[in-house]
Order: sequence, then structure tokens, then C-alpha cells
Amino acid sequence: MKIADVNGFYAAAGGGVRRYVDAKFAAVARAGWDLTVIAPGAESRIEPRAGGQVAWVASPPMPFDPRYRRFAGREGVWAALDAAAPDLVEASSPWGSASLAAAWPGHAPRALVFHQDVVAAYAHTALDRVMSRPAIDALAFLWWARLRALSERFDVTIAGGEWLAARLTAHGVANARAIPFGIEADRFSSTLRDEAMRARLLAECGAPADGRLLLALSRFHPEKRLPTVIQAFSRARAARGHLGLAIVGHGLAQAQVERAAAHAGHVVLLGAIEDRAALARHYASADLFIHGSAAETYGLAVAEAMASGLTAVIPDCGGAADLAPRGSSVLYRSGDAADGARAILAALAGGADPPTAAPPACLDDHFTALFELYGRLSAAR
Repeated sequence: MKIADVNGFYAAAGGGVRRYVDAKFAAVARAGWDLTVIAPGAESRIEPRAGGQVAWVASPPMPFDPRYRRFAGREGVWAALDAAAPDLVEASSPWGSASLAAAWPGHAPRALVFHQDVVAAYAHTALDRVMSRPAIDALAFLWWARLRALSERFDVTIAGGEWLAARLTAHGVANARAIPFGIEADRFSSTLRDEAMRARLLAECGAPADGRLLLALSRFHPEKRLPTVIQAFSRARAARGHLGLAIVGHGLAQAQVERAAAHAGHVVLLGAIEDRAALARHYASADLFIHGSAAETYGLAVAEAMASGLTAVIPDCGGAADLAPRGSSVLYRSGDAADGARAILAALAGGADPPTAAPPACLDDHFTALFELYGRLSAAR
């Protein structure tokens, strides 16, 4: 089977979408299928991959983040789709690339893969401390109307988490189906704990060797609420002392995160860690994981932390909260640094809720379910 993924969020220096697509290439290769990812790039070229290829389409950069680009029109995308001759077309963004994929005159069935709830990511992040989320959703009625109309042009809308599928269905999005994302379960383990790494990170934070090391990992974007995470850490440290916070990641909110870290003190910014084995050791060497985003599709970092044996301090909504029963966790009110500090202190005191469900899903299981669905859609067409 041949799949074409029209993916406006795929970029060489990207984050979660890039990791997901790279894992999909590996899964496609194992299945003996073929994947063409059509992505905006600096120039038009074909990049061979195990399992298929990336068809880069020359496109202008995004004004807010030069790591990403946006398709300039339909010609390059449609030419790449014609060349791929797919049995199924994916669109991995609800923006212009989805409209381009939906309008392509080919006959293959189409799947809209929903990687981000933009209302939760942006409007909730900006306003949910002063307005209720249902009220914010009501203000976004034009977006929901657009999304409903767009989903009618696809055979299925894939949501990476149960909460997101339910949210989409509640807003009238057609054929929303949850196929939860997953992690490389065999990569992450508490057995990878590195006491020398832990001691070094605590020292870099200015914390004593017998202190407790907190870890956060995310893109530096506003919806990740890293300043809230840092403020919660600072409040917890003022109450308890002997804490350090290491943050993995980078992004367009770099300056804001750096200011918050400098103001709080005892925070070290590690930048992005691309070596997945090294990242697994960082997870396992921490004592507690803290997360800020209430708009995660699935919550990959939270799932990886849980698989590494960490208790997770996480917001009370979104994909992160959906994962809470799958590991040791403490919830706090989204965006509330004071309640975040309360949750950190509770977790450090052993007051976390124990897991009541199976561990986070394996990424291979996600792709198995996804490919089975695609096979049925293609056969029906």
C-alpha cells in the first residue's frame, strides 16, 4: 500500500511531528508499504528514506518560526501527489495543507490526522485564567465551523488521544476516531538511572547532592507554559529547599523561558537533546517530572517520563491529564503556578496517585491500528 502524507508541520529541525513521522517511516518499512511525506522545504527535491521518501516542495518560511515553512500553493503539492499515486492520502495539519489534500482531484481515500487542537493550544492558553474553557470554545465558533466543513471532505479524522476524539465529536467534527499515539516503550526505563548524571545536573542547578532533581521537557512555545512550570518550581523550592530543575528543549519562546529561569534561580536549560538514548538517561536520572501544557494531543514527554519510572506532575486537562491513570501522577489546575507548587510538594512527599490503568501505549501498536484502518478504507474505495 502507498500512503502520501501532506504534512505542513514536518521540518528537519521540528519536534514531536518530526519524531512521529520518522517513526512512521520505520513502521511502514517493516510493513512493506511505501510512504511519501510531502513537506514544505527550502527547495523542491526528493529525499529517499527507508520506507519511502520525503518530497520537499519549495516554500516560504513561516514568519513566526524560521524552522518551519508553509506551502505557497497547490501546484507543487498536487504534482507530488500525482507522482506518488497513493492508495491513501493523509493531511497532517488542519490548515492550508489539509485543504490542498482535500481538493486534490485524485480518487484515493483521505484521512485528516489531528496533531494539534489550536483552540486549546492558543486561546485556552491565553484566556483560561480569566474565562471558562466552554466560553472560549464558544468564541471560537468560526474555527469549529471551518473544521466541521473540512472534516466532511475526509473519510476519517484521526485523533491521537481519547480526550481529543471526544472533544472533536462534541464540536461536530465528522468521523472522529481515536487511535492513541504511543512511545518507544523499550527505550525508556528506570534501570537507565545514572547517578553521576544526576549529581552533575543538581550541581549545575546549584542544588546539593542530596537534593531532588525535577525535569521538564517540551518545545519552548507559549502553549507549553514553561514560565508557569518554573514559577511552580520556584514556589515549591521556597517551601522545601534543596531542589533543582533541568529543562530540555528549545523554541521561539527561548528568551521568555531564559528570563523566567534566571529570575527563579536553580534552573538549568539543557537545550534540545536529539540523542534518544541520552534523553532516556536524563528521564531516568531525575526524581520528578513536571509538565505545563494543557493542550497536548497525546503527551509524549509525559508518557516517556512515566515509562522511565518518574512521577509526573501534570495539568488537569488535555492529553497529559488523559495519561494520568497510566502512571504515578499528581494533577494541578492548568496555568496555576501556586497549585503546581502544591502538586510538586505532594509528589515529593509521596502523595502521588498510583497508576490505575495499563502503562502508556507502544508506538508500534498505534501504527498497527492505523495501518489496519487505512487498509480497510483503501479496500472499500
